[in-house]
Amino acid sequence: MEKLEQAFPEFPELLQKYSAMVLRVAFANVKNMQDAQDIAQDVFLSVLTKQPQFESEEHEKAWLIRVTINRCRNHAKSFWNKRTEGLSEDLSYMPKEETGVLEEVLKLPKNYRNAIHLYYYEGYSINEIADLLHKKPATVGTWLARGRTALKSALKGGFDDEA
Repeated sequence: MEKLEQAFPEFPELLQKYSAMVLRVAFANVKNMQDAQDIAQDVFLSVLTKQPQFESEEHEKAWLIRVTINRCRNHAKSFWNKRTEGLSEDLSYMPKEETGVLEEVLKLPKNYRNAIHLYYYEGYSINEIADLLHKKPATVGTWLARGRTALKSALKGGFDDEA
């Protein structure tokens, strides 16, 4: 660890600060915690090997999200992933309300799922998401609207009626 800190002294802080976010983004894409953990490790290995220079904290965060999404895409295209079937994720450790919403978010198409996750869980604006995903803001806005509509119809009668 000492050699690591000498070579890249910011790494431990970067790992502490962003590991949970990278894991959440990966999980939102691959829908499996074990694969998400592997992808998160790959992302931070990329940080170590490339040692990028970041202009700001936002640039740092955006770079990590972009690399995470790219790793998830590579995972989806991999020979191994195409030839195997993943196990369903056990979300029983989460509160019932969060589990239901998360299960429905994970059922959304990837574009809607990424837009919803980055907007609601990571706090990005539509323009920032558009920059991260290299899409037009109108496209991201459409994905958000369609994702919300799909979630609303999937959750209709679920939590609102329990009160």
